[in-house]
Amino acid sequence: MTGEKRVKRDVSGWIVLNKPYDMTSTQAVGKVRWLLGAKKAGHAGTLDPLATGVLPIALGEATKTVPVVQDGKKVYRFTIKWGEETATDDAEGEVTERSEVRPDEAVVRSALPAFTGEIMQTPPAFSAIKVDGERAYDLARAGETVVLEPRPVFIESLTLLSHSSQSSELEMTCEKGTYVRALARDLARALGTRGHVIALHRAQVGPFSDVTAFSIEDIERKLDGAIVPVGAGLVELPEVRLTAQQAQVLRHGNPVLLTGAAAPIRLDSAWASEAGSPVALGYVDAGHFHPQRVLLG
Repeated sequence: MTGEKRVKRDVSGWIVLNKPYDMTSTQAVGKVRWLLGAKKAGHAGTLDPLATGVLPIALGEATKTVPVVQDGKKVYRFTIKWGEETATDDAEGEVTERSEVRPDEAVVRSALPAFTGEIMQTPPAFSAIKVDGERAYDLARAGETVVLEPRPVFIESLTLLSHSSQSSELEMTCEKGTYVRALARDLARALGTRGHVIALHRAQVGPFSDVTAFSIEDIERKLDGAIVPVGAGLVELPEVRLTAQQAQVLRHGNPVLLTGAAAPIRLDSAWASEAGSPVALGYVDAGHFHPQRVLLG
């Protein structure tokens, strides 16, 4: 099967994959791209190999809209094991510190407000952040000491779903750049113990959720039937609807005057459409839509 060659084709849209456990995001993109014979593919936000859940995979013209989806909110459900901190802040790494302290439910709940809103967070050493041009996880795996600076992240909500003496399950809604593993590490330390993530599921990325996500097996069966339109990734941005003539102007990379009583005067970010199909990403200034990324129909 792996030796088969498939003709690469121009196909555009999104595959909302429910990434399986123990598969890297890069492997997942490669598998979907091969199944669909797509010339171009990418993903909207790395998901750890030991995590499951929503991995939006962009095909063709949808790759131009990846930053829009990445900027959307994320929802994670995860389990923290109390009493052990690991080198990777998840179950993959070796235990580096232990504690006999096991926080009770009330103590865990009382600590959560301090981890909501804008907080400073130091990313895990085993992360994809670049340090002097190298990925932090590559340096850490090579035995080097990785020092990453704290940075602001925004956590909209943090809820305790269940609790036992050994572990707690939580749900977090956050903006991009927030690390669940770092949150688990820091929460445990704040509670006077140590902890790491033993289960992680991403339930939402921007407009895509696991309610409509497909497994690899689903995609193998449905193939093109699993693809959703490019515009599905843009629904959280304001939409500017154009006439065919206006759309033609944008497709040549030129700004266009928006007409009609409801036409916006200024928008920092928006997408333009013609007959429901995306034409361009851009912004509106002084009543003109300025294209920044033109999308081919």
